[in-house]
Amino acid sequence: MTTNWGTLLGTKKSVKYVKQFSNGEMSGRSFYSKYTNTENGGVVRGLFRSHGVDTSRKLAKKALSRRGLV
Repeated sequence: MTTNWGTLLGTKKSVKYVKQFSNGEMSGRSFYSKYTNTENGGVVRGLFRSHGVDTSRKLAKKALSRRGLV
């Protein structure tokens, strides 16, 4: 399963959360809690299930840097 980073990075608030998560300022649990009961909750849950929290941090950094948001 691939992660749809376009939906996760679609708003300024989401970009802020992804930046905090990728920099280690936010735990995986609190990152996921930001997306519970939203349409992106499944994307975050799938990301964690497929890759785990540590690898998800690396992937988030990579997604941010590829989009020039770092």
